[in-house]
Amino acid sequence: MVGGHELGEAMVDHPDVALVSATGSTRMGRIVGPRVAARFGRSLLELGGNNAILVSDSADLDLAVRGILFGAIGTAGQRCTSTRRVIAHESIADELVSRLLKAYDSAPVGNPLDSTTLVGPLIDQASFEAMQVALKAAVDQGGKVYGGERLLTEDFPDAYYVKPALVQMPAQTEIVRHETFAPILYVMPYAEFDDAIQMQNDVPQGLSSAIFSNDVREAERFLGTEGSDCGIANVNIGTSGAEIGGAFGGEKETGGGRESGSDAWKLYMRRATNTINYSRALPLAQGIQFGD
Repeated sequence: MVGGHELGEAMVDHPDVALVSATGSTRMGRIVGPRVAARFGRSLLELGGNNAILVSDSADLDLAVRGILFGAIGTAGQRCTSTRRVIAHESIADELVSRLLKAYDSAPVGNPLDSTTLVGPLIDQASFEAMQVALKAAVDQGGKVYGGERLLTEDFPDAYYVKPALVQMPAQTEIVRHETFAPILYVMPYAEFDDAIQMQNDVPQGLSSAIFSNDVREAERFLGTEGSDCGIANVNIGTSGAEIGGAFGGEKETGGGRESGSDAWKLYMRRATNTINYSRALPLAQGIQFGD
């Protein structure tokens, strides 16, 4: 939508707008949903994501690093499906972090109009400040931060370029459970697969998720009812992006709506029941009789 909040409010409140499809923050959804419902309209909300990748001890780490890197730093971490958490088996967690740090160092940050650039700027100063607040909170909660500093201030004094941050966390603390719309990747270890699934699901958001594993039983469990509680669950591919034709959306504070796929077109259409009587008789219930 092009326009300010006045236009958005007009669409949300207007009785002729049967369906409002809104993509944005959970805070936005808490405002839009009730206002549309108050006039008995329908809303399709695609809100926050705190997307995790589980990395099993059987995973192909070369594949996992590529999937994690793209999901975490693509669009400078400013995508609803960006990878924000990595839950790695304790036996491979340190090696995975080492590989990720090397990959981070090889990702050029700069002007997105330059074809060699992989990481562009944050959207504004407020986003940069929110990122710094989150990184400080991570340190206070026991984390070790790599990166996160502002870059290219001489070349672009009015823009906010940052080095993507990787944060090793001892556990899934409160700051990890909060979605910060910036290139911050929290990495946490797990010992048992049950613990990994519990950590994956123990956030308010439920958009996208993934597992890197060569154990088919782990993969099947992750995709099943006891596994990921997200609207999108992938195996050996990252969280970022969406498959054309697949239902896109999530659960919990992500809003529960779906774009694309059959769920979406059913919501965008008005379902009507039509009964056509081609005879001269009128079938009636409750045994009602009309006299001649």
